[in-house]
Amino acid sequence: MTAPAATGADRDLEEARRADRKGGPGHGVLLALALAVPVTKVAYTVGGGDAVRDVFVGMELANWPDVLLGMVITDPLLGSVLAVVISRVVFAVLAARGAVSAGRGRAARLRRLGITVLNPLAVGVIDACLFGPWWGLGTALAAYALRRGVVVEYRTGRRRPHRAHGDRAHGASHDPGYRPPPWLRRAAAGEQVVALLLTVVVLPVLTFVSALDGQAWTSIVACRVTDGTRTSDARLIELSREGDGVVGWNLDAEEISNGLGCTGTESRYVREPWWRS
Repeated sequence: MTAPAATGADRDLEEARRADRKGGPGHGVLLALALAVPVTKVAYTVGGGDAVRDVFVGMELANWPDVLLGMVITDPLLGSVLAVVISRVVFAVLAARGAVSAGRGRAARLRRLGITVLNPLAVGVIDACLFGPWWGLGTALAAYALRRGVVVEYRTGRRRPHRAHGDRAHGASHDPGYRPPPWLRRAAAGEQVVALLLTVVVLPVLTFVSALDGQAWTSIVACRVTDGTRTSDARLIELSREGDGVVGWNLDAEEISNGLGCTGTESRYVREPWWRS
């Protein structure tokens, strides 16, 4: 009666390892969001249809990632959750490839500490620079907590890294003498649930809320625009810069325009958020 259960447990572990090696569900979610969200943001902001094609052509291929980047660096909650998810996905991939050392010597402990702490510190510093120290501290602590759960999973042998040279290498990250307290085991199990919720529920919701909030993804500038012999003032969503001017989406004429003598405006709102329209 126990053999089928053991076989089922082994199959579950192999599924978990395979998911870790591919970055888990976070890898697929991040890729889908990176493709869909920028287009959604532009479509809702400028009105969809031909306007979307004109905007992407006007901003040139190299500048397309600016849409997603602009959303992330102007929304503290979205930027922080994205940083935590990316930190956890990267660490899961590294752990599945044997990066979590199981030794008890000083070198092994320092390696575990470094690989567990350095990346959360890095994303925390970035968040602090963009949004302030409290956002940075919260992001660093959340990223560390989720990584700590992965370390416990691999050190206790509940998950083992995949190596190309057979099972002998699998024991490198499994410490048979490691006995974490019960609360830490429960926390490690809870980490899996929290990471899944952040990745497949919270992050997609936040990204689409940001995409539909009616704000431009970059600066809105007031410029002089010349159309034939007529010169007028207009507001442009800045797409790229050429010489001393700006190429942007003309919010008044609803077309791509070249602007000169541009000055920044305080507000980035173009229309009402989707949930108020």
